[in-house]
Amino acid sequence: MTSKSRTREEKIRCDACPVMCYISDGRVGACDRYANHGGNLVRLDPLTVVENIQGKSGRTVPFLQTEGGNEWDGDLVQSKRPFVTAIGAGTTYPDYKPAPFIVSQEVEGVDMVTVVTEGIFSYCGAKVKIDTDRYIGNEKATIFAKSEPIGHVTTSEYGSKMLSLGGVEHLTGGSKPEGRVTCDSLLRICNRKSLEITIENGAELTIQAGKPPIIDGETENLMRIGCGSAAIGMFAKQWYPHVDEVIVVDDHITGVLTEHEGGKQLNMKPTGIRVTGRRSTPGRYFKVAQPGTGWGGTNITEPLSIIKRIDPNIAWPGLRLLMVSTTGEQWAYFELDKNLEPQETRIPSELRVSTDRIAENCEPSVCSVLFMGGAGGSLRAGVTENPVHLTRSVKSSLTKVTCGGVEAYVWPGGGITFMVDVAEMPDNSFGYVPTPALVAPIEFTFSYNDYKNLGGHLDYVQPIESVLNSEIRLV
Repeated sequence: MTSKSRTREEKIRCDACPVMCYISDGRVGACDRYANHGGNLVRLDPLTVVENIQGKSGRTVPFLQTEGGNEWDGDLVQSKRPFVTAIGAGTTYPDYKPAPFIVSQEVEGVDMVTVVTEGIFSYCGAKVKIDTDRYIGNEKATIFAKSEPIGHVTTSEYGSKMLSLGGVEHLTGGSKPEGRVTCDSLLRICNRKSLEITIENGAELTIQAGKPPIIDGETENLMRIGCGSAAIGMFAKQWYPHVDEVIVVDDHITGVLTEHEGGKQLNMKPTGIRVTGRRSTPGRYFKVAQPGTGWGGTNITEPLSIIKRIDPNIAWPGLRLLMVSTTGEQWAYFELDKNLEPQETRIPSELRVSTDRIAENCEPSVCSVLFMGGAGGSLRAGVTENPVHLTRSVKSSLTKVTCGGVEAYVWPGGGITFMVDVAEMPDNSFGYVPTPALVAPIEFTFSYNDYKNLGGHLDYVQPIESVLNSEIRLV
């Protein structure tokens, strides 16, 4: 009888995150970022180096001289200066290790150091701005993805709805499915992929950074020019020679031209047309209808439905009435008949130009996504043995914080809480670990002397030339 011997497959343990995966040769860990290649733990994504920090936006404008002191060559973004990002760099887990790359280079005669690491963020989320006046749901309404709660609707801003996605309560404070779906949703939205969400008692949306939102199956086109009162302020002078009354329909403030100060100063006479809703100041009305996806972010599809009454002692036959939304996408022109009933008729060309101009002045509707995270102990310990020194250096503006090479906004107050526009970052800048948490690049840049003074890991500083090789990814 012949026995067959079996060779036990050797595995290595990855220490890049708290999951501590055991990985077989030729396989990858749960995060898809680390693999076992012949018994060696390797990072699959290449280190990313941008050749022009902030090159996409062109914000960084150097002095009108090159580094050698010669005349400026017209390069607004110093594209010849490489900048090592943390994308593909690896992590500092379990906290005490120095950052994977601490790189030095001379910039305009100053010795600079950039510390790069991929942070594991349990305390993170995304703030999403959706340019639309359409109703998507009430403030504080829960946002769901794949039937799991991942965030909520927050305070609207001028012409935009705002969402708060993620956060530690959803990532780790709820059920396991909630955490997994939240992590997956954040990864998609921060890597500029589309995300389908449903809002409690509200709309179904598809959102993607840099793209227009899709609301209940309809692609949004324009962001409103302003409220109804603002529209009157901008266009009253263009309207008054060609019309007797204009009503600008808006969910926030509906404007009535002849009652508004803009109409009064043009000596327009009252028309006796009254709209529904609560009057605020002359010519400005709140809550003329319920929120919705109709005219001006209301639920109306028939504009005459907001007219409460027409005073026969003031109005007259032939009175010309224009009704228009705050994006100029919806409009209707009426003239009063002998019974003072509005009859829709052909709009004069002069007024048609004005409705087109409203739309022309509206910006394209787009979704904007800001990643927001808190840089905690492991990140700071990778920079210095005394982490509070890094925090103080950032608050003193001695240290510049970037995320994938893009300048981050650091919130005031304690800690290093930052936000960054994902649209400016390189593709696939974000990863994940199944704890669950998001993995995001973060870089700290300072002068060599400032780095020395905050107790940095000077023994691990290496010149940038030693980092640049064929395995990096240039963007």
